[in-house]
Amino acid sequence: MAAVYKIESDFYEDSFILIALHSTLEDYAIIYFLNQSLQANFKRTKEDFDLAEGSSFSVYEWEDNYNDRFWKLIANRSSKRTVLANNDLFLNDHTYIKPRLIPELKEVDYFLRIEHDSNISQEEIIKKILTAPKIMAAYQVETNKLKSKNNLIF
Repeated sequence: MAAVYKIESDFYEDSFILIALHSTLEDYAIIYFLNQSLQANFKRTKEDFDLAEGSSFSVYEWEDNYNDRFWKLIANRSSKRTVLANNDLFLNDHTYIKPRLIPELKEVDYFLRIEHDSNISQEEIIKKILTAPKIMAAYQVETNKLKSKNNLIF
C-alpha cells in the first residue's frame, strides 16, 4: 500500500506579494512600460507556464539582486484552440476558448508576483506601476482568499 503525504496549508507560507494589473496592452508592451517605471529589467522566460493541456501563459522575470527580490509577471489569460463538436453546418470548425490562470479573478489581465525576504512597500510599487501608460488599475491581491492559489506556484 502506498503512503499518502499531505502538505498542510500552514506549512506553505506566502513569501510573496501578488499585484493584479488591468491593462489593454499586450504582454511585451506592458513589460516595456514596467521596465521604465520600475527601473527594472524584465525578460521573457524561454518557456511559458503550462497549466493544462494547451493552456500556456507568458511569463517574464527579473532578479533584483540589489533589493534581494525576484519578480515575475504572468498573464492571466491564454488562448486555446479547440474543435467544435457539432454535427451540423460547422462540423470540424475551430473555436478559441480563453482559460484563466486564476479563474475567480477573470477580469485581471496580469499578475505581478514579487518574492521577498524583507519589508517591502506595496504602496510605493503600485504608485510606480500606475505611472505607466495604459495601466488602468493595480492593487494587491490577498492570496489566502484565492481558491486556486496553487496555480501561482511556478
